[in-house]
Amino acid sequence: MSYALITGASSGIGHHYAMELAQRGYNIIAVSNQREELRETVASLRSTYGVEAYDIYCDLSRESAAEEIFKAVKDQGFEVEILVCNAGMLLFSTLTRTEPERLAKIVTLHCTTTTLLCRYFAERMKERGEGRILIMSSSTAWLPYPTISHYSATKSYLKSLGSALWYELHRHGISVTVVFPGAVDTPLYNLSDKLRRRFVALGVMMRPERIARQALRAMFMGRRRCTPGLFTKFVVAICSIIPARLFDLVLLIPPVRRLMERI
Repeated sequence: MSYALITGASSGIGHHYAMELAQRGYNIIAVSNQREELRETVASLRSTYGVEAYDIYCDLSRESAAEEIFKAVKDQGFEVEILVCNAGMLLFSTLTRTEPERLAKIVTLHCTTTTLLCRYFAERMKERGEGRILIMSSSTAWLPYPTISHYSATKSYLKSLGSALWYELHRHGISVTVVFPGAVDTPLYNLSDKLRRRFVALGVMMRPERIARQALRAMFMGRRRCTPGLFTKFVVAICSIIPARLFDLVLLIPPVRRLMERI
């Protein structure tokens, strides 16, 4: 029996990936480190869409996480047709003010775990001659971002990884799609509900369900890349050509400099 495996499936965009794929009739393996939310998600998928849904509670920031997930899936005899590497964490701070343990977690979560999940499950997909992989990068992958240098660097790694995997795997019947979302409508940004609604209306922010739908549409079309939203497409286009010196001058603006000194 074929399944779609989604990391970070208990909340945010990952939750909507799980719902969208279940609505399409896929059985779901939901992975997360949020135990109660994970159980609620699986129960909702079963009752709402009538699909088989299983949960794997796992801290994906541990180096052994990918191996443990693959073993759990293999022991159950599940075949993963779709792998969605979505789990992530965002931390606003300059590198020298970030605890080394937190830096290690974000690098392991984004880079090590995603790479190894692709390694394990892509091998099984190659044996079957079919499969789909979706990797969540970010619009920040296109430009160095002070105050989230560690985050944007890992997302740049995923950008490169996904592109290279496409070349390695597409002739074996496996599509690889990398997604580059911009700002997501979430309480994470500590904005008022009114301001968030305004940003969504202007296209500066996107709702997670809309990002999930656009990303899955791109994946099923076999596209290599997906940048949801016109505003994000514009930002990525500008960021990919902006000279580094011009960006450095922006950091000299007094309010920006004061902000950098506080974070």
